[in-house]
Amino acid sequence: MWDEVRRGLVREAGRPWPEEATGAMQGMSSPEWSGYMHEELGLEAAPEDIAGEVVRRMGERYRERLPLLTGARQAVRRLARRFPLGVASSSNRPLVDLALELAGVADAFRATVSSEEVARGKPAPDVYLEACRRLGVAPARAAAVEDSTSGLRAARAAGMRVIAIPNRRYAPDPEALAAADVVLPSLAALWPRVVDPGAA
Repeated sequence: MWDEVRRGLVREAGRPWPEEATGAMQGMSSPEWSGYMHEELGLEAAPEDIAGEVVRRMGERYRERLPLLTGARQAVRRLARRFPLGVASSSNRPLVDLALELAGVADAFRATVSSEEVARGKPAPDVYLEACRRLGVAPARAAAVEDSTSGLRAARAAGMRVIAIPNRRYAPDPEALAAADVVLPSLAALWPRVVDPGAA
């Protein structure tokens, strides 16, 4: 959905979409990807205006159909019964809040962080380190569930246990995937014992 919205904005501006653009922006914070769209993709609007328009369009799409992965709500509820949960997202704050609200799981998360609230987006560890700080949990005692190259690298750089559920459309690169502690086929396999092998 992010890709569709950003591609649409570039297409409307009469600019080409380079093959590497999708991968380049994965994990970037809002200031980073809007700057990329301005500087590398040639959009004339200021980066903050580009970000605002993308967020507006994404919000409309979320309200029409929230693109949840199969089993997402159930996995969140399973883990929330055992662990304090946080969100460490590359999405903008309004979209993080909207997605959790529409999914009906906002109450399951004790901390949420948008990468626009830290210095650097993924693959830098900043957003994960801040989520751990807000949860009051040392990164070495926390686990991250990730699907992308940038996310896997960010979680590993933060020193967390890394659980990969590879994105089927934009598969993580083999090196990032190999660095994960465990690789699962889907959210159906995400249970407390995977997050913490010592959990009951």
